[in-house]
Amino acid sequence: MNIPSYPAARELALGDKTILDDLFVLLQPRVSEFTFANLYLFRTPHAYRLTMVGDSLVVLGRGYGGEEYFLPPLTGERRAALHFLLERGLTMAVADGAFIEAHLTGEGVEIVEDRDNFDYLYLRQELAELAGNRFHKKKNRVNYFAGRYGHEVELYGRNHLAGSLALLDEWFRVRGKMESTSVVQEVAATREALELADSLGLAGVVVLVEGVVKAFALGERLNGTTSVCHFEKSDPFLEGISQLVDREFNRLLFTDCLFVNREQDLGEPGLRSAKLSYHPVELVKKFRVRKQKG
Repeated sequence: MNIPSYPAARELALGDKTILDDLFVLLQPRVSEFTFANLYLFRTPHAYRLTMVGDSLVVLGRGYGGEEYFLPPLTGERRAALHFLLERGLTMAVADGAFIEAHLTGEGVEIVEDRDNFDYLYLRQELAELAGNRFHKKKNRVNYFAGRYGHEVELYGRNHLAGSLALLDEWFRVRGKMESTSVVQEVAATREALELADSLGLAGVVVLVEGVVKAFALGERLNGTTSVCHFEKSDPFLEGISQLVDREFNRLLFTDCLFVNREQDLGEPGLRSAKLSYHPVELVKKFRVRKQKG
């Protein structure tokens, strides 16, 4: 992969997909950041770069305030690599509990839960069926939409690209000013995901009303038992369509998976409430780790 040794680093490239995909198959990650598509699509806002620390492949990142961080090392002597970087003042981000337990003793380091970045994990079949009293309100919204609009659900393909991009532009026009400050980066990543879905290995569904794309969802396999939904957008004026496209994503795609990961809420109250309302079976905890001061 021609990756330089730390402190030198290089940007992610599409050509890195095969090797990183193979690594993630071996690692079977539980956190949503660890797919090639996720890293590649957010390479600009997070300044993701690849470096080698000894024999360990590491993804470096940069926060919005300019602070340098790294993701849990992927190969080789992972413990040695992480301590090397911690000693140089970098923070490790999005480490899950299993990685912490395996590679850190807790001595000389500060381990902090990063609640805003916890991933929401659900039973895929529950979201595909919306059965029972717990999902009664969700199913009512789906029925409301279905009873008022003739619609079709199709698997996402190149023939849906133009319509999906038009929907994304309309969503941003209506919702952009109401969403978080990171919405511009999210829309840019979503646009590229739609354009490069085949190259990135993303699968999705679209909801068509009178032949026009009114909702879409895109995702991929995260590990052997879990899918991950990276992007979901719908017409903000069609009540119930967001619940419908979410149901159809889980009903039609990755049907061999037991779970679906719907990523984090970024500390946004409305998004947190919405994600909790789907009754996650687990919040996948992530931690930030830094060297203790003093």
